[in-house]
Amino acid sequence: MAKQVTIVEVGPRDGLQNERVSISTANKIEFVNRLSAAGLPVIEVSAFVSPKWIPQMADASEVFAGIDRRPGTRYTALVPNLRGLERAVAAGVSEIAILAAASESFSRKNINQGVDESLVKYAEVCRQAHAAGLRVRGYLSTAFGCPFEGEVSVERVAQIASRLVDLGAFEVAVSDTIGIAHPGQVPIVLDAVLARVPATQVALHFHDTRGTGLANVLASLPFGIATFDASAGGLGGCPYAPGAAGNLATDDLVYMLQGMNVETGVSLSALGEASRFIASRLDHPLASRYAQAEAASRR
Repeated sequence: MAKQVTIVEVGPRDGLQNERVSISTANKIEFVNRLSAAGLPVIEVSAFVSPKWIPQMADASEVFAGIDRRPGTRYTALVPNLRGLERAVAAGVSEIAILAAASESFSRKNINQGVDESLVKYAEVCRQAHAAGLRVRGYLSTAFGCPFEGEVSVERVAQIASRLVDLGAFEVAVSDTIGIAHPGQVPIVLDAVLARVPATQVALHFHDTRGTGLANVLASLPFGIATFDASAGGLGGCPYAPGAAGNLATDDLVYMLQGMNVETGVSLSALGEASRFIASRLDHPLASRYAQAEAASRR
């Protein structure tokens, strides 16, 4: 089991993209800066997507222009196509993520393309990103189940994960898009994926819809997985996945890993400050159990 874990903080992108209230550019910048101060090694800052579909990410370029870039932290963005890549390059982004799906139905609902069609498109995105000196990470959504098709074949998950690596992704985030995964399922999916992709190139992206996010992390640690996506305060969801709740909370994950003597490099107190800051700009309480406990202790 890894003694050191890398946390990919997805709160500013995956966490905020579904929020009902509009978050100002200045507040997004402050949120990212506070996450940087907490020592997060990777922060997904925004997404270069059409504002027609995800209005909350319309100011991606402005956010990147305004953040303080801390040495040692990677600042990344989701990029769905070549137009998004152009905007990311212009904004000075050095690492991007592409988003494929293991489910045909979800792929068509999410990006209006089938899986194979999307991979052809992403091959060109990867080629041009590498030519511009950018690293590419691959998300593989619906790897544990699809809101439209239900169960997804683990062999299909493993096959598409391998294809993303072949396209040039340095890492594949195997993602539980709707929070349906449980500790009995995680080893089955990992057995299939790790037969094709080394553990060093596999990350896991869990949602906590059914309260199994931390349990799923525990189930995956013995497989040598050492990179996990999480969202400050437990923000997030998926606009195309009915019933999807927030991401695994970074606060809860760091608290658990610290208790296990697994190093993250993240200051839990500074992370809590970042979570409280963004909570003050929202119209609902944070989902993080750790954040809730800390809030109760301050009353």
